[in-house]
Amino acid sequence: MSGSAVGRREFIKVSAIAGGGLMVGSWFELLRPVAAAAEGGVAAPAAFAPNAFIRISPAGAVTLVNQNPEIGQGIKTMLPMLIAEELDVDWADVTVEQGGLDTDNFARQFAGGSNATPTHYMPMRRVGAAARAVLVSAAAQTWGVPEAELETDAGAVVHPATGRRIGYGELTTTASSIAAPDLESVPLKDPSQFRIIGTDVPDVDNDAIVTGRPLFGIDVTRPGMVYAVFEKCPVFGGKVRSANLDVVEAQPGIRQAFVVEGGEQLSGLVAGVAIIADHWWVAHQVRNEILEVEWDEGPTASQSSEGFRARANELFDQGPERSLREDGDCDAAMQAAAATVEADYAYPFISHAQLEPMNCTAEFSDGRLEMWAPTQTPESGRRLVAETLGIAEENITIHLTRMGGGFGRRLYNDWLAEAAWIAREVGAPVKLLWSREDDMRHDLYRPAGFHRFEGGVDADGRIAAWRNHFVSFGNGERFASSASVRPTEFPAGFVPNFSLGASMMPLGVPTGALRAPGSNALAFVYQSFIDELAHAAGADPVQFRLDLLDTEGEDQGLDASRMRAVLESVAERSGWGRTALPRGTGMGVAFHYSHRGYFAEVVQATVTREGDLTVDQVWAVGDIGSQIINPLNAVNNAQGGVIDGLSQALAQEVVIDGGRAQPANFNRYRLLRMPQAPKVDVHFVISDNAPTGLGEPPLPPAIPALCNAIFAATGVRVRSLPLRGQDLSWS
Repeated sequence: MSGSAVGRREFIKVSAIAGGGLMVGSWFELLRPVAAAAEGGVAAPAAFAPNAFIRISPAGAVTLVNQNPEIGQGIKTMLPMLIAEELDVDWADVTVEQGGLDTDNFARQFAGGSNATPTHYMPMRRVGAAARAVLVSAAAQTWGVPEAELETDAGAVVHPATGRRIGYGELTTTASSIAAPDLESVPLKDPSQFRIIGTDVPDVDNDAIVTGRPLFGIDVTRPGMVYAVFEKCPVFGGKVRSANLDVVEAQPGIRQAFVVEGGEQLSGLVAGVAIIADHWWVAHQVRNEILEVEWDEGPTASQSSEGFRARANELFDQGPERSLREDGDCDAAMQAAAATVEADYAYPFISHAQLEPMNCTAEFSDGRLEMWAPTQTPESGRRLVAETLGIAEENITIHLTRMGGGFGRRLYNDWLAEAAWIAREVGAPVKLLWSREDDMRHDLYRPAGFHRFEGGVDADGRIAAWRNHFVSFGNGERFASSASVRPTEFPAGFVPNFSLGASMMPLGVPTGALRAPGSNALAFVYQSFIDELAHAAGADPVQFRLDLLDTEGEDQGLDASRMRAVLESVAERSGWGRTALPRGTGMGVAFHYSHRGYFAEVVQATVTREGDLTVDQVWAVGDIGSQIINPLNAVNNAQGGVIDGLSQALAQEVVIDGGRAQPANFNRYRLLRMPQAPKVDVHFVISDNAPTGLGEPPLPPAIPALCNAIFAATGVRVRSLPLRGQDLSWS
């Protein structure tokens, strides 16, 4: 490899990467060699920093930068593992740093949609491999031997023929003068050579988390910092008419109070009253006890969950407003069916309920804004803040902090816009911190939905006809955020006579993506109704699904062979059908294709005669491709997804009443408690497919599998959520 000096200002330029790991443009300039000598003969830096992701000190210490936000999904560990593997260093010698928002050096810097693995699996490996190639070239120059004779081993280059070995740290000066290789052609390890990928690696932040060291957004402090709370109208879209600001500002410890006019975008800066104090608790108490606001509540005050249910029933009776898919002749197939089933299903609005409330620290000075933000989408956040304040994006710096959960809530950056606006008004560093009640009352909720199903099975016990009238939210033909259904949603393409129609209701309540968006609700209704049809056919629920996956169809939306594999595996692992269970105990099965992942799950549950429910055990089998990068974290993610799904099914519901969201805290919005959590057995089927993500796919099947287990145990069919408050008793 020929060497050449590269100017210090030649920073890497990373092109955009499309979702699913497809690369657009060129990664050829990904590596940025640091000059050995810049203009004027300035000496090269001591560390070898071939790109924005890697630094190697002369002592051999390796620092790797994680570009993506960490929300608890383990990405801060996983992405550096990919780099470290191809760099060929010992993981014990690696220190991981969190990178800030940097669109010059990083690409697709966000957390959401289980995209990190399919997007970055190959690029991060190439980053490490290219740096390793430069170090090999440096060793070849040092020893005067061909590169082909050299190998690498745990942070060193070795020459097997002579037994010589030189650590990466000793090569930093020479390596800094060598040009980067072409990333498209840089050789990568064969998976059989992996020493880090595929091994259990604990989260790099574990020690800081368990010892309480500052790590999260809520931990950030700045010199001279003040604290802010922001009171918004309890009815979504409401405006401030008046507020007793003079009385508020007269309270001890209060510095300022002012009205923010806000705009119409419910996922941006909305109207409210900001209170600034020396301590957050003072501002919080004054808001709760002293602040009085007269609100113009607006039209959403007339909306309610009960009203939505009543309107959905009216729309059911009127028939779908529009067709989303029509295959075959549903009417004729229903008439010819050996058995038919009709059922109405519903699910509620739910909150993201992340444990760390929304928070952001902002400092505005001389037209520039610096922010410390636990956001899943920092680039979108910067864009929103720039638009809100009317300043250029290049004048905004965003530092990424670890997040205490996100589940999709931190895809939206309304709280960043609030903090930025307040910081500009105050002229001092400001930490905006929401209360738990703020989080619950001002979420972008998973939307409710209503389905009227009709299905028919033929004499062979197969689904002959399927009709779904879906009532959701939106205007015209545009669904509200996360309130839609894909025309390809399974079993579309697997049923010869299939009809999907939709009707919509206007909605003033903000909605958004929640972990496994769409799938978290649709899996419940679709897989539960499939179970009803299996019962009508007198068929085993697992075999009924396997037979359905055997059906030839077009536009299926999933790979039937991959789904069959995980379904067969989970049936085997759970002992499906091999053990007679006592009355009151039952097994339920479900599967779902979500965010490129294939998961099938079996839940065993017990219901007492009085209706008390216990989830005994869950078996989950997934196919997320050819490589499990960090098995320890993969199991944790899968178990967490299952627990999250069970938690939603058991007790979670946000009720809209008078345009207001209720409840406001965890005492009434129940998360699964530790004594309720079942054992979750996780297994992965390794397939010949590119590795994909794991944040979303394990969640959706858990909900219908539980509901189907309740039916198997009691004969009680669950058609609405949550289960809390429902009568599950049997005799």
